[in-house]
Order: sequence, then C-alpha cells, then structure tokens
Amino acid sequence: MTHDDFPVRPRLVVTGTGSAWGYVLVAADIVIALGVSVHVALNKRDERAAVAWLTLVWFSPFVGAALYWLFGINRIARRAAKLRGPRRFGELGRPLGDDASINLSADNPFLVYQANLIRRFRLTPFAAGNRVRPLRSGDLAYPAMLEAIGAAKASVALATYIFNDDPLGRRFVDALAAARARGVEVRVLIDGIGALYSFPPIIWRLRRRDIRTERFLASLWPWRMPYLNLRNHRKLLVVDGRIGFIGGMNLKRSHVLADRPRWPTDDLQFQIDGPAVADLLAVFVEDWAFASGEILAGESWFPTLEAAGTSVLRCIASGPNEEFGSLRLALLGALAQVRHSLRIATPYFLPDEEITSLLAVAALRGVAVDIVLPERSNQFYMKWAEAAAFPRLLGAGCRIWLEAPPFDHAKIALADGQWILFGSSNWDARSLRLNFELDCECVDPALAQEIGALVDAKIARARPITLEGLRARGFLRRLRDGVARLLKPFL
Repeated sequence: MTHDDFPVRPRLVVTGTGSAWGYVLVAADIVIALGVSVHVALNKRDERAAVAWLTLVWFSPFVGAALYWLFGINRIARRAAKLRGPRRFGELGRPLGDDASINLSADNPFLVYQANLIRRFRLTPFAAGNRVRPLRSGDLAYPAMLEAIGAAKASVALATYIFNDDPLGRRFVDALAAARARGVEVRVLIDGIGALYSFPPIIWRLRRRDIRTERFLASLWPWRMPYLNLRNHRKLLVVDGRIGFIGGMNLKRSHVLADRPRWPTDDLQFQIDGPAVADLLAVFVEDWAFASGEILAGESWFPTLEAAGTSVLRCIASGPNEEFGSLRLALLGALAQVRHSLRIATPYFLPDEEITSLLAVAALRGVAVDIVLPERSNQFYMKWAEAAAFPRLLGAGCRIWLEAPPFDHAKIALADGQWILFGSSNWDARSLRLNFELDCECVDPALAQEIGALVDAKIARARPITLEGLRARGFLRRLRDGVARLLKPFL
C-alpha cells in the first residue's frame, strides 16, 4: 500500500516568496482541527453528529472550525449553571424524584413505570391532585388566559416563543398593563428570535406600558449570539402561582378561528390547577433568572397549593442543558411499555432513528399506532422530509393520517387510554435536542377519554396515507423527499 492509497485532507498551499506563510497556515489549521476534534470527542454524545462535525472541520480548513465555534458548542449549560446554581425543584421544597404524594400501588402500569424511570434519573416528580382542562383553539384558550390575567391579585408570569404585535397581542398587552396598574407583579419573557416574527417587535410596546419584559438569547451579533439554533420554545402562563396554562399556542391572531384569519391555525392549550402549577412556575423562574438575573421568590409567586382534581401530572422541562434529556426519556419509556394503542397528533413529525424504530416495533407487537399530521404545513419542506420515513412506518403497520385544513398545530400523544403527553414539543430533532421546551405527562383516564375524542375528530376529517400512494409518486418527488430527509437534523 502506498501513500496514495490514503485520503489526504485539503491543504492550503502558497507558492513563491510567501510559501513560508503557507506552511504556517497549514500548521495553524491542523492545530485548530486537532483542538476541535478533542472537544468533539469529549462533548458530543451523538456519534453521528460528532462524525459530521469532524468531517466538516478536517475537510473545510478554518471554515469548519469557525462553524463549529458558532453553532456546535453548547454554551447554555455553563452559563446557566453559573447563574442558577442548584436544580430548581430542590430549592422549592419538592426534591427531585419525590413522588410520595401519588399512589404507586394503584392499578396503573404507566404511572408506576414512568415514576420508577424518573426516580432513577432524578427528574421532576409526579404530583397528584391536579385538574387539567383542554382548551381548543385561541377561541377558547385566549379568553380563559385573559380572564385569569384580569383577575390576578399578586403575580403574572408569561413566557412565549411568538408574541405578535397584532390585535390579539395588543389585547394581552392591555390586560398585562391593567394588572401592573393594580400592583400585580408582571414578568414577560419572549424568545429573542420569536420576538422578530412581527415588526415592530411588541417588546417595545410592553416596555412603554411599564411591563417588565426580557428577551431570551436576544443578540444579532455573532460573538454574543453563538447559539442561534437554541430557542426558548416554551409557552407558559402562570397567574398568582395558582393557575397555569401550557401548550403549543403562541400569542398571534391566526389562532382565533372565529376571526377567519388569512392563515388559520388550530391548536390546543391546557389550563392546570393544583400542586403541579408550582413546578410549571419553577421553569419560568429559572428561565427568567437566566435572561434577567432576577430571582423570583416569595408567597406572591409560590403560594401554598391545595388539591384541585384527580390528575397525576409531571412537568417536563427539556433543553440542551438537560443532562439526561428528560423529554426523550419520557417518550422512550412510554413507547417501550405501550400495550394496546398509541395516538400521536403533531404538526411536525421527524423522529430520529431510535424513536422511529420503537414506533415500528410497537406496531409489530400489535399496538394500534395512529399518527395524525396536517395535510398542509406552514413549512412545506417539513412535509417533504416527513414523507421519506413513511414507508418504513406503514410497512410495520402504523397508520398515518393527513388532517384537512386548517393547519393543526396541536401537540398531543395518548397511550393505552390513560397516559397523555401535551405541551410545546414537536416530534423532531429541534424539539428533542435544540429547543428549550415545556411539556406535561399526565395519567388521568377521564382526561384521556376526552383527548381520545379530540383525536377521533381529527381522524374523521383526515385521509390515510397508503404504501401504494407513496410508491406511485414520481421519481423527482421521491428524490426531493429523500434529499429533504438528509436535512432532518437541521429542520
């Protein structure tokens, strides 16, 4: 075997009188690439991502290292750890993994299994005694949220990805300003990128009304914004520390279907009352401290909470700073133990290989797996990438449905008629690895029956995807979908 048998990385070559500088540049590039390689080997848990970064760094002199510095390094965990210190739930008197308030001897395998799973990984515990009320579309959710703000006596905490400066957004500004005028402590957190979805950003209107507002990771300068992909995708409202709202609904007029907006968006928000509200608020407190440096505490934020219902609920705060990937663990645990039925409704469906395999295996085990997706998406390239994975799932026995417009942005999963997952996360790499998300897993047969009826209604207005239909696609469409699938980690 000769030297020519080995691949040679591109080299910077400079000839003539300046050739010495060429060798200096080559040496510098090698040193930088070696340093990046060490960092990748020590910090990247996903082997495929690690190999991709190493390939880019070694075969793109200087450029690959610069891209890794800008987009590949997770600086969130270090900065957050310095600011926040110990984990939040221990500070609030609910030690991680403390599920003493729930009855694990109950005849509910999902609850026992998931509680044991989170106890081993020291994640947020389950809390009993909650009431959960699903609110369909902005027509029901926004009035309930505005009513809660209007009745606030002590505190309002609002976090959202998008807060548009439109008629709906201005109604919320007015309600928040009125609460502030009554002496209520009001804090608003908007994602730095999501704040730019409308112009001018509503943050200026909020601040003019004396509403304390911060943006999450909000700088357009590359040296201050080296984590452009890491967004706060959480949607959360907590009033007086007693009433919580979470889900996938941003603050924008297009969610109010009665107004007949140009791009109508259906969605689902959840109102929560009971002890779990403190855990939801703890997520906001952590994010607010990260963005502003202010620590929110005291009775006005964390009052004593009494039981309000029968739902057993767990808050799942996930993001790139989570050591164990709490949402991913909840999903993997549920997929591993589901026995009879699994129903998923999500606007974006790009699961990784592990989750795709578990879905296929569940169907092969005899589980009735139904996946409901919008027929038309607000991001057309997502539909291309989704289609490439359908043959494998359909071949295993999963059923995939395309729901007729309006675009459905709801994010829910239901297993065996007892376990429900809802919140801000999509079934894609961005939600599971890059974004800061907020979800709840809930065990409540009555609520599960109500959610099941919602999914039934979605399926009733949907059409099934078939293997025959997929095979009938033309070559160019299949090629387009296959290429889009390769971009799945970035979509």
